[in-house]
Amino acid sequence: MTDTDDDLELTKASRKAWGALESVHVLGYFADDVRDAYVALGLRPRLSYFVARSAAYGAVGPEVPIATFYVFAPWLHRKALPAAWEVASPEQVQQARRDAMSTVLQRVIGDTDLTELLALVRTVCGGLTSHGRPLYAAHAGLTWPGEPRLALWHATTLIREHRGDGHVAVLLRAGLDPVESLVLGGLFAGNTPFLRETRGWTDEDWDAGTERLNVRGLVADGALTEQGMTFRRDLERQTDRLALEGWRHLGLDGTRRVLELATPLRQTALASGILPGWISTRG
Repeated sequence: MTDTDDDLELTKASRKAWGALESVHVLGYFADDVRDAYVALGLRPRLSYFVARSAAYGAVGPEVPIATFYVFAPWLHRKALPAAWEVASPEQVQQARRDAMSTVLQRVIGDTDLTELLALVRTVCGGLTSHGRPLYAAHAGLTWPGEPRLALWHATTLIREHRGDGHVAVLLRAGLDPVESLVLGGLFAGNTPFLRETRGWTDEDWDAGTERLNVRGLVADGALTEQGMTFRRDLERQTDRLALEGWRHLGLDGTRRVLELATPLRQTALASGILPGWISTRG
């Protein structure tokens, strides 16, 4: 596939716009308010992530998120689901997530006028399609919030999950299993300690995955080789291409305007103290 000049420009702008919006979205994974809302329902703090992100599917067992989250060790999903649904329904979890995010966004974004940005990102979402995008499709089936801050956060969720579904497809096509994907991604983004702590794989799993990448010539001496860096960058470019449909629906000028409007929100989110430092290098 050969990119046109227009697609190359749109890809650059859309990646930056996604990065700015992503900084707002991921507040929901790190804010104490959100974790505390799940705990108040009776969920276990470490496992609440799997419950909350799966809730859009309904009361599923572990098999669905094992397949669609991709990079987490299966035992984490099995420990969380379906037991969580005996404590709280998917609807209760979704509501707790939104209520807590309302609190977080009020504190971080405040009374910023989101009218134009929200209209633009809703146009992006209007161009997204569901085929082959299970996590996106599940979240796209949820009702849009009426409150502007929450509506913006919902839009960022749709854009994130749509992109993430495409990224999983890219990883599969590249022949990367979950651990190999994490090893490459951690070395590329500089967040290996975070991934090792949160994704549930053993040291033996990591060592074996690293060795498989050594054999492929992608990793050596605990770092990406030149071939590995080129390979990982190409994975990002392929992911960017698969994420273009919504941004193409908006157009290049609108995408650049999203970046302009979302950049101050990114800066505010990064300055909030909620997010880990490595996120500032993303996007």
